[in-house]
Amino acid sequence: MMKKMSMSTSKTSLVLFLCQIISALDVPLDSKLLEELSQPPTITQQSPKDYIVDPRENIVIQCEAKGKPPPSFSWTRNGTHFDIDKDAQVTMKPNSGTLVINIMNGGKAEAYEGVYQCTARNERGAAVSNNIVIRPSRSPLWTKEKLEPNHVREGDSLVLHCRPPVGLPPPIIFWMDNAFQRLPQSERVSQGLNGDLYFSNVQPEDTREDYICYARFNHTQTIQQKQPISVKVFSMDSLNDTIAANLSDTDIYGAKPVTERQPVLLTPTGSTSTKVELRGNVLLLECIAAGLPTPVIRWIKEGGELPANRTFFENFKKTLKIIDVSEADSGNYKCIARNALGSVHHVISVTVKAAPYWITAPRNLVLSPGEDGTLICRANGSPKPSISWLANGVPIAIAPEDPSRKVDGDTIIFSHVQERSSAVYQCNASNEYGYLLANAFVNVLAEPPRILTPANKLYQVIADSPALLDCAYFGSPKPEIEWFKGVKGSILRGNEYVFHDNGTLEIPVAQKSNAGTYTCVARNELGKIQNEVQLEIKDPTMIIKQPEYKVIQRYGQVSFECIIKHDSTLLPTVTWLKDNDELPDDERFLVGKDNLTIMNVTDKDDGTYTCIVNTTLDSVSASAVLTVVAAPPTPAIIYARPNPPFDLELTGQLERSIDLSWIPGDENNSPITSFVVEFEDALHEPGVWRYQTEVPGTQTMAQLKLSPYVNYSFRVIAVNRIGRSQPSEPSEQYLTKSASPDENPANVQGIGSEPDNLVITWEPLKGFQSNGPGLQYKVSWRQKDVDDEWTSVIVANVSKYIVSGTPTFVPYEVKVQALNDLGYAPEPSEVIGHSGEDLPMVAPGNVQVHVINSTLAKVHWDPVPLKSVRGHLQGYKVYYWKVQSLSRRSRRHIEKKILTFRGNKTFGMLPGLEPYSSYKLNVRVVNGKGEGPASPDKVFKTPEGVPSSPSFLKITNPTLDSLTLEWGSPTHPNGVLTSYTLKFQPINNTHELGPLVEIRIPANESSLILKNLNYSTRYKFYFNAQTSVGSGSQITEEAVTIMDEAGILRPAVGAGKGYSEILFATSPVMHTVRPTFYKVQPLYPRIRNVTTAAAETYANISWEYEGPDHANFYVEYGVAGSKEDWKKEIVNGSRSFFVLKGLTPGTAYKVRVGAEGLSGFRSSEDVFETGPAMASRQVDIATQGWFIGLMCAVALLILILLIVCFIRRNKGGKYPVKEKEDAHADPEIQPMKEDDGTFGEYSDAEDHKPLKKGSRTPSDRTVKKEDSDDSLVDYGEGVNGQFNEDGSFIGQYSGKKEKEPAEGNESSEAPSPVNAMNSFV
Repeated sequence: MMKKMSMSTSKTSLVLFLCQIISALDVPLDSKLLEELSQPPTITQQSPKDYIVDPRENIVIQCEAKGKPPPSFSWTRNGTHFDIDKDAQVTMKPNSGTLVINIMNGGKAEAYEGVYQCTARNERGAAVSNNIVIRPSRSPLWTKEKLEPNHVREGDSLVLHCRPPVGLPPPIIFWMDNAFQRLPQSERVSQGLNGDLYFSNVQPEDTREDYICYARFNHTQTIQQKQPISVKVFSMDSLNDTIAANLSDTDIYGAKPVTERQPVLLTPTGSTSTKVELRGNVLLLECIAAGLPTPVIRWIKEGGELPANRTFFENFKKTLKIIDVSEADSGNYKCIARNALGSVHHVISVTVKAAPYWITAPRNLVLSPGEDGTLICRANGSPKPSISWLANGVPIAIAPEDPSRKVDGDTIIFSHVQERSSAVYQCNASNEYGYLLANAFVNVLAEPPRILTPANKLYQVIADSPALLDCAYFGSPKPEIEWFKGVKGSILRGNEYVFHDNGTLEIPVAQKSNAGTYTCVARNELGKIQNEVQLEIKDPTMIIKQPEYKVIQRYGQVSFECIIKHDSTLLPTVTWLKDNDELPDDERFLVGKDNLTIMNVTDKDDGTYTCIVNTTLDSVSASAVLTVVAAPPTPAIIYARPNPPFDLELTGQLERSIDLSWIPGDENNSPITSFVVEFEDALHEPGVWRYQTEVPGTQTMAQLKLSPYVNYSFRVIAVNRIGRSQPSEPSEQYLTKSASPDENPANVQGIGSEPDNLVITWEPLKGFQSNGPGLQYKVSWRQKDVDDEWTSVIVANVSKYIVSGTPTFVPYEVKVQALNDLGYAPEPSEVIGHSGEDLPMVAPGNVQVHVINSTLAKVHWDPVPLKSVRGHLQGYKVYYWKVQSLSRRSRRHIEKKILTFRGNKTFGMLPGLEPYSSYKLNVRVVNGKGEGPASPDKVFKTPEGVPSSPSFLKITNPTLDSLTLEWGSPTHPNGVLTSYTLKFQPINNTHELGPLVEIRIPANESSLILKNLNYSTRYKFYFNAQTSVGSGSQITEEAVTIMDEAGILRPAVGAGKGYSEILFATSPVMHTVRPTFYKVQPLYPRIRNVTTAAAETYANISWEYEGPDHANFYVEYGVAGSKEDWKKEIVNGSRSFFVLKGLTPGTAYKVRVGAEGLSGFRSSEDVFETGPAMASRQVDIATQGWFIGLMCAVALLILILLIVCFIRRNKGGKYPVKEKEDAHADPEIQPMKEDDGTFGEYSDAEDHKPLKKGSRTPSDRTVKKEDSDDSLVDYGEGVNGQFNEDGSFIGQYSGKKEKEPAEGNESSEAPSPVNAMNSFV
């Protein structure tokens, strides 16, 4: 980077500004200003230092320069003055220094060889060109020589020498045959850098008569040909046959067969060599080896790696090529030739020297009289170049003296310059490899101010947008710029304006009030000038009715609305787009003033429609999607997606395009609307298919645009209104050639992450966008509004680069250019970024607080200077916190609150403050990095407010004529309490309120006894607290004085759930004087003390009622937590209890009681839970059909046997059993009973006891008590229910209900077959 000039800030700005104005190569001059200002000469165009010319054409030596006044030109030749007037063949172009030497009319180019230098001079100095060496091109003929045929044995090495004539410039060498066809080359046969043709080993097919070396001289467009060279290769078989024909059978003959040989270097010779190359050039190193089999060449760098992205291998890896070499590329490079028999190597010691190159070239310097400045000339090279200065083309040591000038090596220092100090200085940096020459002028000007912006220029901007008013100016010394609004307005200052260094006035957010006339004044010590411009503020254009999403059936009609509102002085134009493109040229599209109508809609009309409104100052747009659907298809027709296309074929292959054709598949009753072509890049993204193009369904071929360096495969997808087909089979692959990139990275940004850096980021190119191997990026940056050169660096394929050591938060111009091994992408566009932000340095000052009321305050502050923000100003933060309450004088945990005010605001409101409190606050400025220092804490206090309600009000100790009141102080007193106010009034049985009594109570009291009240009377109390500001909110309560003990009501059994209230009975003492009452909204009727007693499947609900007689009640219930509607049961009569039946065991229910005819009058909800379900009973086998049938069959069989036995017995016959029983008398045998017909002799003591007819006796010989049929005892197990005198049921309900034995099919124990048989017998 160029060293900064040591000058004051104002002088530096002046120099940079004037350099931009005057430098013709950097910034175009204002045409009027150019005619008036003086400028030393500047060389704008010249011929190259080494200028090789065609000897058959005129020689043109260019020298163009500009300056004011226009410069005159002169030339030197070989260091002496060249008088062109004395040579008829030489002319100089008018108003130019370019020489034309006429060769085509008899001149000889060789006569004009030499070193030429041009000088451009005017009254302010002289500029000189480089030394231009003129040499005519030479293309001499080949020297005649006798070439002997080359006879070579198969497998041996061979070198065919070219030895071209020495030309200027050197010729390009290539080998061809008589048919002008290039000779094929390979790892075995190749051309060296010197033009010779090398054979690592010859083969029989190398035999030919026409090895011809050609030399092409590009300057003269001629080709010289060497005489053909003959090569004859003898194979071992043919050599043995020849020997056999000339020798007798007794001779020993036979040549050795082809033998393999280890590698031997043909070039270079020896084991080591040296090479010197200049910085920036291309380094070419070569190794060619002989051997059989053909050796393979490998390159390494000793002690290091070959430079990535700059290393290439050519000529079948026999040539190592390194581009853009630098001193770091110096070192030893080893080539290794290897085959199956061994290897050989050669080390080339490379030294990189450097011709001079610029570090800091001198730049033009424009100063005002009395100012200081420097010219710096710094160059580097190897060896280090020497620096010499010239003034107006003369060595500075012998140039006229200038007291303001001092030479210090590579720097000239100017002090207190005058107009006579103007001159052109030349810096020459040279070493043995070349030189650099640069001109830089010092121009001392004294000019009064000039304003270049046209007078009365009109600016129009949209409200709330930035307004930029130009005041381009020039003067020396640099003028000071001031802006005024109106003819006699005061100078503009403040944060609502931004004043740019180039004179532009910026209003960041222009409002209607900013419209008017603005005056720009420029002044310096030589004069003053002013100019007026006009500013108009226009209303923004808006779309107040936007198009909406539409779904329309095919062949229908659809309309989109787009109603706008705009400034009356602007003429809007409305444009409709479809899918971001122009509307189809179709008469079905009708564009109205505020709408777009599409008639006879088709599938192609599906898409996004956009309404764009443009004026000369702004543009707005709105979009909506149209979806076209078809009517329901005929059931008989089946629609489906199309089948995939097939038979893909590639034709017409070019570098950037190719033709793809295909055969469509079956469309499946839905016409194909389009074909989508996709591609795969097997080189960069194998397996990833991307969209290429889309063509209409009637087209079966597409010309596809291609990118370089992509291995393409294509596939086609057919589309109809049903959907997309499966992809076709891929086409064959096609690899395109490499090229330089076509595009640069997108989304380039420059944003600092630290105060001293600039992070440049971009979106890298995708693989197929690289266009070739070796993708890199050239990242360039320079500080904006500072006359700096671009600093560039080439980085690998990454996405960011960090520039360190930058000033804090300054603008930079940034650009990123892509490049690959074949070249650079087009010049990229520049973007503006900023280096990193740092925390703000200054706290806001003059913080003031204005307390508006007890809960709201307004804070003001002065904005900080923009330079101290050191970043993007985001706004200000106000920190505030309560220190203590002034009423309690007790500190608490500090909880800071923060309010953020965006932008450059200088005030804000603080809501939600607590009255009568002490607060502190401070203000901080915020940028993108964070917060700046806090301003000093500001203390403020809020005034008193009204208190909150007392924390509680309790009424205790009721007597016949008194009540005791107790209360708590307000939770938030919001000030100093002055007193309490108690109001109360009686309520009679008809819900009328009596007269209101008010009592004022001191603030230090917390209880009160009210006496002389009426007995058995309800009172309503209202209680609140006061501060000096006023009364707070009140708390209410009700209470009743009591009567004698005999009159106190007993609470109902089971009370305690639901709504509760303190009620007292009143005494029977009578008052002779009753107070007057007035009618109020009654407090009754009401239902309270709702209680429940639940069993397994039922619940008893009871309640207490106060209100008019003859109310009809209902009970509503439902499952707790359910969103289902309430179930409603009507209560008969005016009872105050009800039994809910049919409930689910183990379930929580909600219940409430209401009265018919009283809208919205219900009790509060109560929740109860039914008892758990009884354990599930086992299935009684006696009730199963199969078992009953089996038992019936068994019983019938037994009955038949008994009948048979009875008949046999009646006949006198005996069974054996009977006989045995007779012999052994059983005391338990009993005679048959008359009443039940059983047989005693077959009775069993355990299982066959006589059964009572129709009885079901359990196995334990017990008979259960008969169950009661219909009684409320069923709702309580083992407990007799009872009722109060009011009919309410107050028994305890729990346990399980006894089951009725009507069906006889359930038992608590498993049935036995004996019991079952007893049932049948």
